[in-house]
Amino acid sequence: MDWLRLDERGLFCEPAGVWLDPWRPVDRAVITHAHADHARPGNGHYLCTPLTEAVLKARIPKAQTQTLGFGASLKLGPVDVQFFHAGHIPGSAQVRLEYRGEICVFTGDYKVFDDGLSEAFEPVACHRLITECTFGLPVFQWPDPQQVALELLDWVRQNHGVGRASVLSVYSLGKAQRVMHLLRGRVRFWVHWAIDGLNKAYSGAGLELPAYELIRKEGLWDVPTLILCAPSAIKGLRLGTGGVSTAMASGWMGIRGYRKRSGFDRGFVLSDHADWAGLNQAVLWSGAERVDATHGYSEIFARYWRERGKDARVLKTDFEGDGD
Repeated sequence: MDWLRLDERGLFCEPAGVWLDPWRPVDRAVITHAHADHARPGNGHYLCTPLTEAVLKARIPKAQTQTLGFGASLKLGPVDVQFFHAGHIPGSAQVRLEYRGEICVFTGDYKVFDDGLSEAFEPVACHRLITECTFGLPVFQWPDPQQVALELLDWVRQNHGVGRASVLSVYSLGKAQRVMHLLRGRVRFWVHWAIDGLNKAYSGAGLELPAYELIRKEGLWDVPTLILCAPSAIKGLRLGTGGVSTAMASGWMGIRGYRKRSGFDRGFVLSDHADWAGLNQAVLWSGAERVDATHGYSEIFARYWRERGKDARVLKTDFEGDGD
């Protein structure tokens, strides 16, 4: 499939004249989702899903965009382009490209577990699968999210009982909204302004989110309150309480050493990426003859599938991960 190859700007589909999630400015970009390592500023034109457009405009207000709904088809020259659900965050997409009878799927970031907020992952049959493998090691096996929700709720209630504030470090786009959905109706939410801006973008595009308030120094503490904050902003918080307990919700919290080094009081294993089982399930569902492993544990993941008869390779990209 020489028609889909890497160049210095990203993954280039030459017959269509577009790049997929480019890391350097291009004329025409196809964007899987609006996290900063996949949707970078400076592109002349962005093709994405409607929900991704909403949050992309919040991040890059002057972006020139075109939307394509899930399952709809768009001809870019001789290439047929479609978006399918990725399940990573609301609006995230896998990109299906078909050219001269060959089908390639670029997953972007994804998870195969239906979180009830993002559109559930759709298996897409293809000849070539280009898959992320952020958590591409057998050690990464996610716990039941409902059990994680109970642990989060217990932590918040314990803190509330002794007058401590509960501050949860979450990525502003995707993870914050998922935690709000997971604990809706069970706690009061206060959010950092960066999360508020993305919440408004999502709500304006029709995504339903629970009620919340902006973080403030003083306020009502008559019910358990969960404060959601971007990781970079936690040190700047000034809360008028009897103390603060901090935690992080991330797939990386499943690694004991990472959890200890993080400096948080608690760690909750909650990821918006596929774990080891999910990554392998996606490969099986695709039926792909060729598997290209991108950012993450790509060498190990590709070797695993070569040993099982696939044409599996490492595709070195500039995706940085999203603080999951």
